[in-house]
Amino acid sequence: MKSILCFGDSNTWGYDPVTKEQFSEEIRWTGLLREKLKDVNIIEDGVCGRTTVYKDKNRPGIIGIESIRNIFVDGNDIDGVVLMLGTNDCKSCFNASPKEIARGINMCLDIILEYVLPQNVLLVSPIHLGEDVWKENFDPEFNETSVAVSKGLKNEYLKIAQKRNLRFIAASDHVQPSTADQEHLSKEGHFELSNVIYNEVIKIMA
Repeated sequence: MKSILCFGDSNTWGYDPVTKEQFSEEIRWTGLLREKLKDVNIIEDGVCGRTTVYKDKNRPGIIGIESIRNIFVDGNDIDGVVLMLGTNDCKSCFNASPKEIARGINMCLDIILEYVLPQNVLLVSPIHLGEDVWKENFDPEFNETSVAVSKGLKNEYLKIAQKRNLRFIAASDHVQPSTADQEHLSKEGHFELSNVIYNEVIKIMA
């Protein structure tokens, strides 16, 4: 059985913007992907707050590049990867530009591509942050600049995908954040994203 690693942050973990708990497997996009690909081992690895390379002093163990290295060093047999990170890198405390966040994604890819063929990697630029995400009743860890930075990730990630011959989709072309928190996917968003990702993953499995 082939294995696909789905590596990301809270929108891969399945954070429910209303209840603030985890969506059930039949709702989150990774679970829907598993249902569609019954003969494929879908490995869910989403962590709330996860960044590409940035250290959050309030959240230990959320640096993506460190987790990716451990996954492959541990000898896991992985045939393909869906990589969707970058939203948390937009937080004001990191003061990172789209180019700098893309540099972090590139560093994660350096490790992944030691083990997985480029054509078996799907790079997903994340959804845009909502215009009001930085306001007190939503998530003050972001600011107004964060929203603009999130909108700049698509073009930077696309350049990386083209240069490295990866598969690419922009989640922001298909889904938007829930109005409940301006940051996470709704139930409907998970459904839509699962269909888009499935259409790319079946090419990896071909």
